[in-house]
Amino acid sequence: MEFRRATSEEQALDWLAGEGERACVIAGGTDAMMQYARGELSPSLFLYIGTVASMGAVQDSAMSRFGALVTHRVLARSPEIARRHPALAEAAATVGGWQTQSVGTLGGNLCNASPAADTAPPLLVADAVVELKSVRGIRRVPLQDFFVGRRNVDRRPDELVTAIEAVPVGRSAGEVYLKVGRRGAMIVAVVGLAMRLVFDDEGGVRDARVAVCSVAPAPARAYAAERVLAEGGTSEEAVRKAGEVLRDEVSPIDDSRATAAYRRLILPGLLQRAVACCRTRACEKGSA
Repeated sequence: MEFRRATSEEQALDWLAGEGERACVIAGGTDAMMQYARGELSPSLFLYIGTVASMGAVQDSAMSRFGALVTHRVLARSPEIARRHPALAEAAATVGGWQTQSVGTLGGNLCNASPAADTAPPLLVADAVVELKSVRGIRRVPLQDFFVGRRNVDRRPDELVTAIEAVPVGRSAGEVYLKVGRRGAMIVAVVGLAMRLVFDDEGGVRDARVAVCSVAPAPARAYAAERVLAEGGTSEEAVRKAGEVLRDEVSPIDDSRATAAYRRLILPGLLQRAVACCRTRACEKGSA
């Protein structure tokens, strides 16, 4: 096993250009080290990028730009992120304990591509785009296309995920991340759901975004449920129908945390709670 520590993006990219096929990129290493210990991961090179300062910044403009090395702790504790991306802040606060949050990174959580990745649904409803760099140039991939399957992403061996860009929640919108687990903290999601609803001047739904995790091979948008909410708004009938559609739209499995039947059972209620929360938050901002 070889271990290298990159001190700049350029150095990391140069090494990946020649060694990418045998390398595993790590920063916090909270997932990779566990997988390595269990024999699920066996690279011949660990490339550590945790001290590349240029990848740890958050920039706020029309789009929010998160460096891939931004930690869950930063996401969970920043007032500005809580204002612009409340669902992402809520999701980051549920990722393990404070030790994991202090070293685990946003880029790592996405690249690990766990079906239960907490930060993925909030970014999916925010139309997130993943920036990947190599010595050949820059490639940008919508997050919904970045996830190929369980622990499988659209990253080429010589590429480095450097940043994630996302659309902030607007004044006329509300968003939330809700998570069901077997206990109240430090737990992998049985089901996770993010929602962003954009309201018009009359309080109707102008746009609806719903994304889920832990109910399919990878986190994903729930397009069918979104259409029901966009067409029917937040009426009791529309919310009930959207919950039924969502329940049929997902493809959960039985595992050690829950059965597929249980995951389907709780989804409609979770969606109903999310709708109510989005409306309340939009109203607090003077809309909906």
